[in-house]
Amino acid sequence: MIDVSNLLQTQKPLPGNYFAYDAYVSGDYEIGLIENRAGARLIAFPKLLLEAMYTALDQEIGQASGLVLYNCGRWWGKNFYRRFAAEIKEYYGKPLAEMEMVEFIECIKQCWKTYGWGVIDIDLSYYQQGYLVIKTTYSPFAQAAPADSNKPMCFAEAGLLSAFFTQVSGKELDCVQTACESMGEESNYFVLGIPERVRKAQAWLTEGQDHQTIMERLCVNQAN
Repeated sequence: MIDVSNLLQTQKPLPGNYFAYDAYVSGDYEIGLIENRAGARLIAFPKLLLEAMYTALDQEIGQASGLVLYNCGRWWGKNFYRRFAAEIKEYYGKPLAEMEMVEFIECIKQCWKTYGWGVIDIDLSYYQQGYLVIKTTYSPFAQAAPADSNKPMCFAEAGLLSAFFTQVSGKELDCVQTACESMGEESNYFVLGIPERVRKAQAWLTEGQDHQTIMERLCVNQAN
């Protein structure tokens, strides 16, 4: 007969949700010190700072502000990937490359929420056509964007997603935002793919095409 007590002593405990907010974030809020469970410092960006960032960049460099924020997001995304991958490997005992897709998606969803970036969903339905669609809601970047914006404004988010999924896939990916909460949409949509393919969406976005139409055009274009 199997001794249950021996099983309980020898079997390793199943790891829980690494990015659970109560376990992941700690520190002394009175003095402004915030850390994650690995001991790395965290920084909180107030909405006022994000609003000021949009305003200052627009006044200083005009239309180039979007490119500057996108490139900042790219730098941010590379560093975020390294930290994310290292923490996941340490906690779960296996690298990202060995994780099941459902495990990876749940980790990134919880991480996104814990960091205060809103809610993220990953749509794999266009994977066979060579595209990955990311949907976010309650984005602090969209909330801080100018109210009169007539184009998607989550440039830093787009850059982050581009760099992060470039590292995950091992292929250079570009990212175009095709819908934005700052324009009254219910969600933000980002399309990732090979640069020469996905950049075509930028022209259709300028024409005023919505997300669904852009995806249909990209898939038709890919088929041809």
